[in-house]
Amino acid sequence: MKIMFICTGNICRSAMADFLLRKKLEDRKINGIKVYSAGIYAMDGDIPTYEAKTVMKDEYNIDMSCHRATNIRNSKIEEMDLILCATRSHKDELLYIYPNLKGKIYTLKEYVNYNREYHDKINIKDPWGYDIETYRSCVAEIDECLEKLLTKINT
Repeated sequence: MKIMFICTGNICRSAMADFLLRKKLEDRKINGIKVYSAGIYAMDGDIPTYEAKTVMKDEYNIDMSCHRATNIRNSKIEEMDLILCATRSHKDELLYIYPNLKGKIYTLKEYVNYNREYHDKINIKDPWGYDIETYRSCVAEIDECLEKLLTKINT
């Protein structure tokens, strides 16, 4: 199975989801799932934000320094089995660009049936430009969704 996470620039949300899911798969010795990420407006080669790298290292012991952003047009998106977007607007844009991928494109929260009270039920808010606490909150939300994702795809 090939899973791709999508956000805007591929330097925060999708990159954090990508690296965090890879670690979870490795820690649990789950094979057969390949994880990728890309951004709709990503500048190929961009590096993750300082805050994204810091939170991932401090909270999850994950080194994201090797990550480089990939624009969806230069990705292998058409080879994916599942494409999980940070927001509804990302999903809508992908469906417009790649109508042939309908049925494979969801928001991450939609796919895992995320329904926490007081949280946005569809979108993972962009932490770009905000403080480290905003990044911590963002990746914690992603982490919660990834736990639900692993339960869903492993049953």
